[in-house]
Amino acid sequence: MVFGKDRLHAIVPDFDFKVCAAEPGPLVTSAGFSIDTKHDLKPLARADIVIVPSWRSVDESPPANLLKALQSAHKRGALIVGLCLGTFVLAAAGLLDGKEAATHWGWADVLAARYPRIRVDSKVLYVDEGDVLTSAGVAAGIDCCLHVLRKRFGAEVANCVARRMVVAPHRQGGQAQFIAKPVHDGRSADRFAQVMEWMMTHLDKPQTLDDLAQRAMMSRRTFTRKFRESTGTTVGKWLIEQRLALAQRLLETTDKPIEMIAGESGFGTPLSMRQHFSAQFHTSPARYRREFSTVPI
Repeated sequence: MVFGKDRLHAIVPDFDFKVCAAEPGPLVTSAGFSIDTKHDLKPLARADIVIVPSWRSVDESPPANLLKALQSAHKRGALIVGLCLGTFVLAAAGLLDGKEAATHWGWADVLAARYPRIRVDSKVLYVDEGDVLTSAGVAAGIDCCLHVLRKRFGAEVANCVARRMVVAPHRQGGQAQFIAKPVHDGRSADRFAQVMEWMMTHLDKPQTLDDLAQRAMMSRRTFTRKFRESTGTTVGKWLIEQRLALAQRLLETTDKPIEMIAGESGFGTPLSMRQHFSAQFHTSPARYRREFSTVPI
């Protein structure tokens, strides 16, 4: 769905999308339907992005021709992505040796024990190692694919696809795979939701933990705990992520000066925004705008 043809938005790339398999005939899934695979592994020799969406069983070794095709694609510079148990296939191909990787939390210990040269993180949604990406289960796989789209084509393209799919446009890979959500008093939950909405619409304003807790009518400690339970991250990290996402959209879709964008996105100064852009995206706001701007020059 992320990389399939989108006829609703002109800015979304028209990918040459193919479903390939290492064996002939329909693939039977455990979900009660079959996948008609018209292509063998030959398209992997030309693909820019190769995604292994899952694997049948952690106890079944992937066939040698699949591993060889993945190794060859990686060697010539293709981006290789393993989603959920697809991480086991990338591991068997040796593409994760010396790297950090994610998989479904239920199988993380198995991956770590079987492939000790991989640094397995059982808590995160996805891991980006540059030329190889891995993710946790189904929803995290969508997050990972949107992340690939965002890296290659910018935030606005990823947001368009996310809106079409009715999913969150951006979840950082370091967020928790699963989040505890105990039952709370309804009024307390409503207040917290209102504060979250206020935070999103006032990213240009200073937002201290004490002020946010007071706005939610909670103690600082209770608000901090509730925030982590609801988002899987801290207030500070969440704010930086949202401000970076806003800055990306403004850089792509407006011709506003960088000084103005830094203020509207809550970074205050261009220097602060550049520092966060460099840390997160390994580029500068100006270079990002040149690469992804949709505004005619």
